[in-house]
Amino acid sequence: MINAVTRSGTNQFKYGAELTMEPASWHSRADDHYRADGTRYLTASRDRDALAKLNVYASGPIVKDKLFFFAMYEARDSSPENTNDAGTTLTKNSADTGFWGTKIDWHITDANLLEFMAFSDKNSNVGDVYDYTYTGDITGNKTNEIYTDTGGRNWNLTWTSYLTNDLSMKLMYGRNDRESFNRGLSDVECNRVASDGKIALPGVALGCTTNSSVSHRNDVRKQARADFEWTLGDHLLRFGFDHEQNTSDYERYYPGPGAIYYNVYKADPGSSISNPNGGGVIPPGYTGYVRARRYEIAGNFETTNSAYYIEDNWQVTSNLLLNAGIRSDGFDNKGGDGKSYIKMDNMIAPRVGFSWDMKGDGSTKLFGNLGRYYLPVANVINIKQAGGLLDERTYYAFGGWQIEDRNGSQYAMPILGPQLGGVDTSQGDGTVGDLRSEVDHDMDQVYQDEAILGFQQMIDDKWSWGVSGTYRRLHNAIDDMEISATAQCGEDGYIGWVMANPGSKVQVWGDSNCDGTPDGYITVDTSKEGWAMYRQDGVDADGDPIMTYIGQRGWVKPKRSYTAVEFQINRAWDDQWAFNASYTLSWSRGNAEGPVNSDTNFDDTGRTENFDDPWVNFGGDGYLPNDRRHQFKLRGTYALTPHWQLGADLQALSGTPITGFGVGNPFDASNYHSYYTCVQNCDSEFSADRVYVNSPRGKYGRTPWTYNVGASVSYILPIGDTGRFKAKLAVYNLFNTQQTLNVDQDLQTTIGNGTSDTFGDGISFQAPRFTQLTLSVDF
Repeated sequence: MINAVTRSGTNQFKYGAELTMEPASWHSRADDHYRADGTRYLTASRDRDALAKLNVYASGPIVKDKLFFFAMYEARDSSPENTNDAGTTLTKNSADTGFWGTKIDWHITDANLLEFMAFSDKNSNVGDVYDYTYTGDITGNKTNEIYTDTGGRNWNLTWTSYLTNDLSMKLMYGRNDRESFNRGLSDVECNRVASDGKIALPGVALGCTTNSSVSHRNDVRKQARADFEWTLGDHLLRFGFDHEQNTSDYERYYPGPGAIYYNVYKADPGSSISNPNGGGVIPPGYTGYVRARRYEIAGNFETTNSAYYIEDNWQVTSNLLLNAGIRSDGFDNKGGDGKSYIKMDNMIAPRVGFSWDMKGDGSTKLFGNLGRYYLPVANVINIKQAGGLLDERTYYAFGGWQIEDRNGSQYAMPILGPQLGGVDTSQGDGTVGDLRSEVDHDMDQVYQDEAILGFQQMIDDKWSWGVSGTYRRLHNAIDDMEISATAQCGEDGYIGWVMANPGSKVQVWGDSNCDGTPDGYITVDTSKEGWAMYRQDGVDADGDPIMTYIGQRGWVKPKRSYTAVEFQINRAWDDQWAFNASYTLSWSRGNAEGPVNSDTNFDDTGRTENFDDPWVNFGGDGYLPNDRRHQFKLRGTYALTPHWQLGADLQALSGTPITGFGVGNPFDASNYHSYYTCVQNCDSEFSADRVYVNSPRGKYGRTPWTYNVGASVSYILPIGDTGRFKAKLAVYNLFNTQQTLNVDQDLQTTIGNGTSDTFGDGISFQAPRFTQLTLSVDF
């Protein structure tokens, strides 16, 4: 979604300019981060950032009283430099990020207004990549260039007509074009190599490219709206229609021969990795494994969203306003063949609210709202499941590093040992399957209900205070599940990966007579069935487990709730000082954070790990990763003289929960991410011998409180009757606190007797202090 705030011209000609400067020397250095043994795992102290931008604008009449314009252009110079985590490469960026925008207002008659708005945020960045030696701060040979293009041109046209004194109409049509194009010079010959940071590094760059993918995406959003307002006595009716069409032309693959991305992970001999095709046991003599992942997808995908709404604002008395409305949404996500992939309509969302001026003088107000809000299905889901995704993962024992040379620069590639198990294509085999078997035929929509109740009161002519409560509750989720059994055919009824509502009845194309051929729609109640459970009865002569089917298991339902109470106190500006403070006490609880998992850094939107099998989220109810119990925000401005002002702000946030995630579970032999950790007999080849304990959300406490203080001083000088000069020096994160924002929450990464020695290490931190000077002049 794009929200744009615009300005319009008037009969008075106005113009001005604003210069913003953030020299690199005004940015404090970020901290490097080290493990307990002294190994540096995050290199940030050599990063540099610098920004300069100049904004100029003008507005005024083209035809007095009739036609007006506003236009602006902002030139930006951004040149950040960043090392990789290991401190073996340095990327120097140079961006062309000019921004322009314009607004035209034509008052055709007193009752008709035509508005045109357009802007461009096209951005091109070139990253020059060099070899880098942390010790001595030495920049070596240039090894690559990475090109990134983003943004695009956007416009809309709006016609407002006052049809009568009581009825008005607004018609709008607009278009957003956005491009995202990432590629590098070495894409053909160089594979990307990355490490989990837990295995010993070779001291040179991993792989010969830092480009993680070659991707090109063009998104076009076309939107049309018709809105009406009709005054009928004490009632103000609002009604209208909203329609938008989103099209994505998408291509993505990994760079290098075979389009393969190599990830290296630490693991102990005898431990088991998460390979759905089995056989993933680290052999003796090896201390890690390599995931060689090939990823390719391309296609054109379309999503259409539409809605009708009607709302009545009823002034019951001079003190009481009631509003009630209803909205009907429809979503249609299409695959690469243009056919509907997920289609849902008639999503009825009622909303009611009130506002009561309790004393009748505007000094005391009680208000409330209750509403339902439907969430559309992300376009990325069409792309990945209905677009012929190839996601091929092959696992090998890690045999160490092989040092190679390219154009005089050394780099390391992993030595591939014996293959561990079969090739996993469960996430996509390169074909578009029968979508009747991959999408619930009778899927329920994702929506949440929200209730707000608030109170505001004036203390005197400057001071006011208020308190409000908010409650939100999620109903349903759409995610992918592997349905491996059915009531009709047991383990022989395997269906595969299905986009559906976990924990609900799923209607999907499958085998109804158990002859091995899908022949009709069947219903799977995933609250109690759908996952085949197996008991391991030893191993065969080849050392592979002997699995005996013992029945089925269902999924827990997704749930999420948010409860908050916010207190505010405000002092209005009186040419001397102003102040605002708020405190929010909140709870975010459930087992489904949303379309991504921020605690495990899983950002595959709409296809989270949460419901891949029933055990991933079993025991996972608790405070969610975005739960912050306390939030304080304070802002103030004080005028020392008519020309000098001081400003300050403080934000203090309590930490978020830390969970210790494990692998596997005590209920069956599946080997996957979970809320259980193995504590005994973990290297046994017989899964029933392994002993697990529950590791619930938030068991390991919370990240620390974060404090961010900002301060500014401004000088304001009037120029003539209408002009003004302003200079503002602002410091952000004044005390340069660089607290930990997120930590490594993988307590176990394989099924083994040990735990990860990097668990709890920080992986993201507050941005360091920086200073900004802004000079502006307006006439």
